Amino acid sequence: MTLFERIKQLSEKRNKNVKEVAIDLGFSENLFYKWKTSDPKAVDLEKVADYFGVSVDYLLGRETEVKTEKDLDDMIDNAMFYDGKPLSDTDREIVKAYLEGKFGSK
Repeated sequence: MTLFERIKQLSEKRNKNVKEVAIDLGFSENLFYKWKTSDPKAVDLEKVADYFGVSVDYLLGRETEVKTEKDLDDMIDNAMFYDGKPLSDTDREIVKAYLEGKFGSK
């Protein structure tokens, strides 16, 4: 799957077309079409990845799976404080709420 195809697929999951996503991000409406024949800037790729809550590696086809809510729960279950102690239930909920707010819920 190409970069454009991944962006198109992610856009459709949000009930948008690629032109709407480009405008949401402050790009020209045809930028993603231009990426079919030219290389994007890293900073632009990062903006797109942040918008969709995916990694740049996913957009570039280096990762084949998008992280899910279960993945987030598993990561939080394995998280520890810097001193090696496990997170309390309250801390886990705070971390999860923060990450969902920052990256969006899947």
